[in-house]
Amino acid sequence: MGLQALERAIAAAPKAERTGQLRQGRDRLREQVKEFVEQNLALYARGETEAFRERMLTQTRLSAIDRRDHERMRLLVRAMARRLATQYGRNRKRDRRGVLDVRRTLRRNMGWDGIPFHTIWKQERIQKPKLVVLCDVSGSVAAIAQFLLLFLYSLNEALSDLHAFAFSGNLVDVSEILERNPIETAIPEVMARAGFGSSNYGMALEDFEREHMRLLDSHTTVIVLGDGRGNRTEARVDILTRMADRSKQIVWLNPEYRTLWGTGDSDMLRYAPHCRVTAVCNTLQHLERVIGELLRDGG
Repeated sequence: MGLQALERAIAAAPKAERTGQLRQGRDRLREQVKEFVEQNLALYARGETEAFRERMLTQTRLSAIDRRDHERMRLLVRAMARRLATQYGRNRKRDRRGVLDVRRTLRRNMGWDGIPFHTIWKQERIQKPKLVVLCDVSGSVAAIAQFLLLFLYSLNEALSDLHAFAFSGNLVDVSEILERNPIETAIPEVMARAGFGSSNYGMALEDFEREHMRLLDSHTTVIVLGDGRGNRTEARVDILTRMADRSKQIVWLNPEYRTLWGTGDSDMLRYAPHCRVTAVCNTLQHLERVIGELLRDGG
């Protein structure tokens, strides 16, 4: 805007009166420019600013989300869940590439004397997944567990069955709490019953095997959310092995970076060989990607 030249003109002005007029004009100009910019931001940049803020929130570690942004995060979680539910909320089919459906191919090509100009591949049915979710809600993982439970219970249209458990030590079945109450009141109740203690994965796995192993079959995906840090208690990897044998797969979502797995009291490297998927999951973007892939492949 040439303010540097104006400043030089003010400094070189021979008369004090002239200098005062220039300074007043400069100050008025600054105020007018400021007002103009604010008006244009209000008119044109609000939407972009909101979109940018939401993009940043989806990429921010869930444990670092400011409390004042929790309501916005809940809206983002629901929007993501609705998007995935719309995309995967019905049973689907996909071609099994390389497996020819001979009968349909011949029928399709009868106009060409059976010469297969158009090939038809056999299809496989992709059903809605059945999920069993075990959430570590101890102090180190509680923030992430809340958003995972909200995400999954906003996805009910895209799931055929969902059972949710929370634990610090003993395992608590929280499915009924989440189904019976609005999510805003259900999550605090879940945390009050099971949250913020010291993690004991072995105890939680023992509880699951004793009381809930019947839930697992070849169509069930087990999702474990936790850092795998059991405070040097017995890990009970043998139970996780039996769970893997009974279920379709185990997916472990860990909020810690892989470089920390197996350090200190982490049993993650002992659990990992029995999981079909182990993934770092500490942002909403991570969560959407992992759950989206599960839904796409039918759990």
